[in-house]
Amino acid sequence: MSSEQKRVALVTGASRGIGRAVALELAQRGWRVVAVARAQKALEKLDDDIRALGGEATLVPMDLKDYAGIDQLGAALFERFGRLDGLAACAGVLGSLTPAHQATPSIMEDTIGVNFMANQRLIRSFHPLLRGSDAGRAVFLTTGVVRDPRAYWAPYAASKAALEVLVQCYAAELNVTPIKANLFSPGPVRTAMRAKAFPGEDPMTLPTPAEVAPSIVDMLEPTYDANGATIRFQRA
Repeated sequence: MSSEQKRVALVTGASRGIGRAVALELAQRGWRVVAVARAQKALEKLDDDIRALGGEATLVPMDLKDYAGIDQLGAALFERFGRLDGLAACAGVLGSLTPAHQATPSIMEDTIGVNFMANQRLIRSFHPLLRGSDAGRAVFLTTGVVRDPRAYWAPYAASKAALEVLVQCYAAELNVTPIKANLFSPGPVRTAMRAKAFPGEDPMTLPTPAEVAPSIVDMLEPTYDANGATIRFQRA
């Protein structure tokens, strides 16, 4: 398959954790990967690993709170590819586990900025590119905390609840298009974010990002028909 024939997917949070595993899984399946993350060196290591698989990557070092930068990236991808076949929105921040009444404006702005507002800007900027695909697919990561609220998790849970409603509304608008947009809830996974939230937990009891990634990539395939669904990871 030539470079021009490869399906193109953008992955946020691609430098580590689930995002990195999704980027590698896409490359393994022959996709061209646009990898977005803040960490330049980690992206370069990802690029090395993708090349080792025989794949191709475009690296985009960027903070997702640079909303104008997201718009510029959309324009750049349109110039380069003319379309986007898959969007895997894997970036997220835990914020601080704190009582709701003690959550500072900076905590709320950062958590909502990355987990919600950045994803709204991704939808806004990349919808025309997804329309340019024969089967545009978008997947956004959510969390079980939305349906099982718990003490001290208000910033993170609220930002993800807002994301879920945003994606569900967007999906309802896509019924007359070839695009599908869905949510994926990975559950507990062996990531740095999970370790920050549950420092006493044995990480070896949890699935790895590499175990979770194929389920997400399956949702980006053109044959995937669900729209507006929330898929929960089931460990084999």
